[in-house]
Amino acid sequence: MTATVAAYVGLGANLGDPAQALRDALQALRSLPQTTLGAVSSFYCSAPVDAGGDDFVNAVARLDTALDARTLLQGLQAVELSFGRERPFRNAPRTLDLDLLLYGDAVIDEPGLEVPHPRMSTRAFVLLPLLELAPEVRIPGRGAARQFLSAVQGQAIRSLPPAPA
Repeated sequence: MTATVAAYVGLGANLGDPAQALRDALQALRSLPQTTLGAVSSFYCSAPVDAGGDDFVNAVARLDTALDARTLLQGLQAVELSFGRERPFRNAPRTLDLDLLLYGDAVIDEPGLEVPHPRMSTRAFVLLPLLELAPEVRIPGRGAARQFLSAVQGQAIRSLPPAPA
């Protein structure tokens, strides 16, 4: 069997039924080749950051994948497109946003692919669900994710109750 890497993906949506979009996206992530959905955080509700529009529903998922980072990102973008994702302008409201936050302990800076995600340490909607899944996780090149919590404590975010079965 091919070795796998733990990759963390941020999920977010604020158009239509965002919570349902995230549940459906998790099903789509299960179908990525050479990839297993390892764990999913609670869903969180947060106000848009650097944008207008309705509140977002966010979560973080851990994927155990044998795909390289670029191929995984392409798979995530294909899932976004299948959900009708459009990019009319930066930080536009969205039907689904899938961000590759971490790919093992890799630091990648290539056109169209930057890992760790460059803004992950400044976003409560990333840090809280990430730390829920992996309390000791480190951001390669930056240190323990937990150290950035104080910088985001002023961002409005709340955990949503679990969806009915």
